[in-house]
Amino acid sequence: MQRIFLILLLQVFTIGAFAEDGWPKPKNGGYFKLGQWWLIGTEHFTDQGLIDPNVTNGIYFTNVYGEYGVTDRLTAVVYFPFFARTLFNNTVSGTTGEILEAGEAVNSIGDIDLGIRYGLVQKGSFALSAGLTLGIPSGRTGGGSDGALQTGDGEFNQLVTLEAGQGLSFGKVNGFTKAHIGFNNRTQGFSDEFRFGIEAGATIFNEKVTLIARLFGIESFQNGVLPSQSTGTSIFANNTEHLTFGPEVAYHFNKNFGLSAGLAKPLSGRLIYSNTAYNVGVFYQW
Repeated sequence: MQRIFLILLLQVFTIGAFAEDGWPKPKNGGYFKLGQWWLIGTEHFTDQGLIDPNVTNGIYFTNVYGEYGVTDRLTAVVYFPFFARTLFNNTVSGTTGEILEAGEAVNSIGDIDLGIRYGLVQKGSFALSAGLTLGIPSGRTGGGSDGALQTGDGEFNQLVTLEAGQGLSFGKVNGFTKAHIGFNNRTQGFSDEFRFGIEAGATIFNEKVTLIARLFGIESFQNGVLPSQSTGTSIFANNTEHLTFGPEVAYHFNKNFGLSAGLAKPLSGRLIYSNTAYNVGVFYQW
């Protein structure tokens, strides 16, 4: 039963990775990031929002994320997890130490996100943009001896977003605030979703260090045909919800290169892991 929660991580934590910047890139400008994301899941939120333990599961994504300014208003975006690994540990008897169920692992690629962002309003340091993201079901489903391991959700979804950002300045410190809302149309019997988020950031120490704090989440429309909970032979659960806090820090070696590290901690949720996910990466911008 607990292994079905692996799939929910794809829907929860790649959101932050796919939203590096709310402002459209200038023509021929861009951003590229090579990153590693991982989570070790030992407990999860139930469909009632309570926390229960589960067999230790792990999921790892090595990915590239990119943005490119096609025009001054139109930006192309891609998220490609080119190596994904999901696993669960041995199930061991607490009394005899006997292995009740052997652990397994699956290696594959993950689900690819392809998107565009269009600048509707650009006035001074304020920007309002609309976006469309297509979730490509390129990951593996039905892995492992019981079909419970996977690196994708097996459905093609379309996410429409509206995002507003405001640049700020406090003396020599540059900062920003940003907010977004979105509707995610899902297929294959999954419920549609309302997505939302706010964030703020500032660059300090002579523009060497950027600090970002994010709060984002998902609310299910509860309109799918799949059950909210599945048996151990199923590969996903439906109607996942969460509210997640995601701080991040980036160090800039110069105007182009830098390193980043962050985490995503669900503050509340239903049918997702309650453990913290982590990410690190190296980026290049021009």
